Amino acid sequence: MNHDEITNELVTLRDYWRYAISRFNAAGLSFGHGTTTAGDDAAYLLLDTLELPIDALDPFLDARLLPAERKLLAERIETRVTTRKPSSYITGRAYIQGVRFHVDERVIVPRSHLGEILFSEYLGAQGSTFLPDPMAVESAVDICTGSGCLAVLAAKFFPNAAVDAVDLSADALEVAKLNLAEHDVADQVTLFQGDLFTPLAGRRYDLIITNPPYVDHAALAAFPAEFRAEPEMAHDGGEDGLDLVRTILTQAADHLNPGGGLLCEIGSGREILEEEFPHLEFFWVETAESQDAVFWITAEALGVV
Repeated sequence: MNHDEITNELVTLRDYWRYAISRFNAAGLSFGHGTTTAGDDAAYLLLDTLELPIDALDPFLDARLLPAERKLLAERIETRVTTRKPSSYITGRAYIQGVRFHVDERVIVPRSHLGEILFSEYLGAQGSTFLPDPMAVESAVDICTGSGCLAVLAAKFFPNAAVDAVDLSADALEVAKLNLAEHDVADQVTLFQGDLFTPLAGRRYDLIITNPPYVDHAALAAFPAEFRAEPEMAHDGGEDGLDLVRTILTQAADHLNPGGGLLCEIGSGREILEEEFPHLEFFWVETAESQDAVFWITAEALGVV
């Protein structure tokens, strides 16, 4: 069917959701940018396009759509199928724990475990069992900030902290600027362009958070189109995926205050790290989808006194 036929025949959100699922399945699309199934991805694309809450499909399923809305949904469904770009690139937005961020092809679509950890640890009834008191954090840094989403969350969770954010990509930092302005934290967060800690000589922090590139070369070569649409540099972690993680571990002590710590996402590779750094006491943080994708290590364990 052409767009006119689609928009004449399909009139409710339920119609477009069903149609999108069928198209996505028939095209063999891949997911993993905040959604895991054709149904979830279709719901996200439709709801975000219509400026509706992305976690509230049911109340709107039988709503009749305006002609302009039908046309836009049909176009975006077609774009998702023909380009295989992640839905977040098509809407220009991504979410971490319900917080909206601008994204485009200059950055990967944020989907870090670290956002989940910050929310669960600091918004839980008992407070964090291992992270520092948020009111006591006076300095924090987000290494490999990308879109700046974790730096924004750090500024919100640590209201007394000066937050630095570093990325090698100048393009990514332009996106981060948009998100800092959108969330009104530009006065609290300072952006640096450079390789990991290189632009931070002499600076020390109460907290380092980092979600560095950690995809190994075999997995990178097997990426489906949706993941190849993202900047390769933001994924490439070297032959075994841990090149940048090793550098961060060896340099973090030079940038931590006593009593501070490092929160780092690695994806996989726990056994490799524990074998290579047997003297370090890693605390592996459980998330909804993993038990060993993120570690916490204290400044003292890294030799800071």
